[in-house]
Amino acid sequence: MIPLSWFLILSAGLFSIGLFGVLSRKNAIAILLGVELMLNAVNINLVSFWRYGNIADMAGQVFAIIVFAVAAAEVAVGLALVISVYRQRRTVIADDLDMMKW
Repeated sequence: MIPLSWFLILSAGLFSIGLFGVLSRKNAIAILLGVELMLNAVNINLVSFWRYGNIADMAGQVFAIIVFAVAAAEVAVGLALVISVYRQRRTVIADDLDMMKW
């Protein structure tokens, strides 16, 4: 049986890689990929705590399904925004997107 700490280390590693991707990338699509990695790290935490806990209900799996739904919605809305901005500005570099400035 794999110990809980291994899952938590894997989750912390995925979350760190995703956070690094969000903070260091300039491409909007790469930023979305970093956010997806962070959400998947949360899912690993939820399911592993559910599996190793003494809880008889399915709360961890239900929360993981909710996070999957939120991630799918985030991808759909995020990619729609990126495509819309690309059609208008011809770039997906986050530093060049200053449409809200006066």
